[in-house]
Amino acid sequence: MTDAVEYDVVVLGGGPAGENVVDRTRAAGLSTAVVEAELVGGECSYWACIPSKALLRPALARADARRVPGLREAVEGPLDTAAVLAHRDYWTGHWKDDGQLDWLDSIGAHLYRGHGRLYGAKKVAVTSPEGEHHVLVARHAVVVATGSAALLPELPGLTGARPWTSREATSSQHVPERLVIVGGSVVAVEMATAWRALGSAVTVLVRGSRLLPRMEPFAGELVADGLREAGVVVRTGVEVEAVVRDGSTGPVTVVLVGGEPVEADELLFATGRTPRTDDIGLETVGLVPGEWIAVDDGCRVAGQDWLYAVGDVNRRALMTHQGKYQARIVGAAIAARAAGAPLLETDRWGAHVATADTDALPQVVFTDPEAAAVGLSLAEAERAGRRVRAVDHDLGAVSGAGLYADGYTGRARLVVDLDREVVLGATFVGPGAGELLHAATVAVAGEVPIARLWHAVPAFPTISEVWLRLLEAYRG
Repeated sequence: MTDAVEYDVVVLGGGPAGENVVDRTRAAGLSTAVVEAELVGGECSYWACIPSKALLRPALARADARRVPGLREAVEGPLDTAAVLAHRDYWTGHWKDDGQLDWLDSIGAHLYRGHGRLYGAKKVAVTSPEGEHHVLVARHAVVVATGSAALLPELPGLTGARPWTSREATSSQHVPERLVIVGGSVVAVEMATAWRALGSAVTVLVRGSRLLPRMEPFAGELVADGLREAGVVVRTGVEVEAVVRDGSTGPVTVVLVGGEPVEADELLFATGRTPRTDDIGLETVGLVPGEWIAVDDGCRVAGQDWLYAVGDVNRRALMTHQGKYQARIVGAAIAARAAGAPLLETDRWGAHVATADTDALPQVVFTDPEAAAVGLSLAEAERAGRRVRAVDHDLGAVSGAGLYADGYTGRARLVVDLDREVVLGATFVGPGAGELLHAATVAVAGEVPIARLWHAVPAFPTISEVWLRLLEAYRG
């Protein structure tokens, strides 16, 4: 073990959340070390957001083009699989993190490659791939940003069947002839969209009654309709009881409860996430290995004024943009405390507490149609005891939507707090609907009064004109 090295801040995990902590603490002049066992840039850059969207963009662009008169005939052929995969590989840097290393060097942050573990208060022990050992001591703070991993259920035969998780689904170099996807989550529907567009015969098996269960019911219904129209088989209310793989390269058979077999060439399980905390030394600071790390609204661990957790690992919101949001808040808070300033709730950037995780959490599902939502659904608002009203409008009836695509199908909903007359939540489903979301996020996060939203005039003829129609429906 080498002698301990001191830094102002030590960040355990070099994914998007960890990188944003590093960026903020270095900008404040604090010496910062980051520990990463895999690739700097993390899950999002190499096995999640970036490769999945690179795979999906050609599929969605083709679907949009097929709805435009004069263009649909030009895009009737199949996608160029090699070009799509090459585009995906380019955006992942071919699974090399050279660009991220250059960025760390440019801001003066220190990278330790290897497995990091908490080593008591304000200490992190690192074991490099070559077997070297280092102890890093933080003067001010340690930030855990180790993220999450795909969760596989305990099923007979599953381990030996070598199932895909989100990692394999976004990095595969071949198109399976038949793909079975277990789950109704975002990963499940996005990967069904991508691989069906590349030529796979896709079957989605959902234990529950609908897709995207955390969104408004109509979101899952419209996405299911879109998948079926594309040729995906979507089955709800079914459960897997076993998996069998025929040899090392043969087909895989999914056995449903009741005995029905479903055969495929590859099997993707998209059934949840688990925290990457099983071997990071949580026990040395009084926490439980393998569990999510509970934090307060400042993302600080209770009872540890030096320990923070950001991103997936704290389970507040398992989305890259929310982890980066938390990281910016934590970086500003650490810098303020290191400078001896009182930890106020607000500073010139906004806040030292995370509120968007519960009040204005945006999410876009990149399917055909897209599903986008922010804030509370109607059911969530009612469970919270709010006096609310849902206002709906046919998105396809807006002039801009009809010009965007022939046969445009979609739906929009606002959830309005009747006591304060502000928007608590919004959902948009339709081609290109993700681009409507930030306006709704501003309205929800800013608690903009309905009366004031009347003066935010949408440009004609855009799909955003749905805001006017929703407000008209609210006024009756």
